[in-house]
Amino acid sequence: MLTFDIEQFIGKHVTHREESLLKADYLRHADTLHERIDGKRILVIGGAGTIGSNYVKAALRHFKPAAMVVVDIDENALTELTRDLRASSDYTIPEEYITEPIDLGSDLFARFFKKAGPFDIVANFAARKHVRAERDLFSIEAMCETNAFMAKKLLDLLIENPPEAFFCVSTDKAANPVNIMGATKKLMEETIMAYAKRLPIKTARFANVAFSNGSLPLGWLNRIAKKQPLSCPLGIRRYFVSPVESGELCLFASVMANSGDIVYPKLSPETDMIPFDIIVKAMLDEMGLGCHPCASSTEAKVAMENLTAGYPCEFFESNTSGEKTFEEFFTDSDSKDEDRFINLGIVNNTTTRPIDEIESIFTRLRDTFNRGDATKADIVAILKNYLPDFHHIETGKSLDTRM
Repeated sequence: MLTFDIEQFIGKHVTHREESLLKADYLRHADTLHERIDGKRILVIGGAGTIGSNYVKAALRHFKPAAMVVVDIDENALTELTRDLRASSDYTIPEEYITEPIDLGSDLFARFFKKAGPFDIVANFAARKHVRAERDLFSIEAMCETNAFMAKKLLDLLIENPPEAFFCVSTDKAANPVNIMGATKKLMEETIMAYAKRLPIKTARFANVAFSNGSLPLGWLNRIAKKQPLSCPLGIRRYFVSPVESGELCLFASVMANSGDIVYPKLSPETDMIPFDIIVKAMLDEMGLGCHPCASSTEAKVAMENLTAGYPCEFFESNTSGEKTFEEFFTDSDSKDEDRFINLGIVNNTTTRPIDEIESIFTRLRDTFNRGDATKADIVAILKNYLPDFHHIETGKSLDTRM
């Protein structure tokens, strides 16, 4: 049986860090963090996913909140999170620990929120995060609904009982977006910032979370477990943080950033941006399998019959819509503060649009989705008109056509 220590591999081959990126900032601000988290009632939405669950774990590992309420549509993942917490001595679980398999956009959530609240800290991790989700009009509408429309619906609920801190996760793909996912997250940023004078709004753009649910690296492990060949794009570089770092970063940003701040990790494009093909080769070597490079999926499938040359992996040049060869946390026009924290920077000149302008674009998007003859190009045009930095890359190809 193959043994593979994911956490150890991430530190050695992906992030190249032996300790958390957030350690120095947590130590410097320990007293303030305890003051702002201990004894507080926390609501985490989308809390069973990789980042959300690590947010919950960070809060219960380092602090002692009075209540932890976790909402997610994935009932099985909520169960696994609870088992993780209960099976470990690393966490201090409050007496009021509640999990609910509820959809953020539902009327049921609104009723639950009003009954279970008020909350001191609210963190929203509900998101459609895949570039491949722009495959058709239905998946695009679902992306707009989750990433933007539901975020506003949540904010309207919070206005009635404002928390001390509200955090909504963003992505590095929101900086100079080239895909609809990134554009909807940029739209989310502008939506929540419209409330920044009425609520304590914080968000974060950060790197890929190594081996997170749905990620390419975790997919490789799943393929190997199922005795299937691997597939990896060439020339695609990404920043990475570990799952633990992702939760710690978001928790820190929730309570330490100022309203209107966008937090990002201070990483170097020269040393911290890693190509996927380097990671897969290191992973196969670490597992003792070795890599057998293949030029096509057909070749890789055939090679699975004889693994003496190494584990088959198809390497290909990426040509899918919305694929960016590198990522960035900010644009040239952004005003940045890199002095406030040790390993985190802040974008602090975010656009604040009137709420009625946000409502206007939401109405236009919904009206377009409801048209019988609407196309993907129609949605792209609306988003481009509203988001001048959106430069969509359209190739007519989707990742769903690849292995």
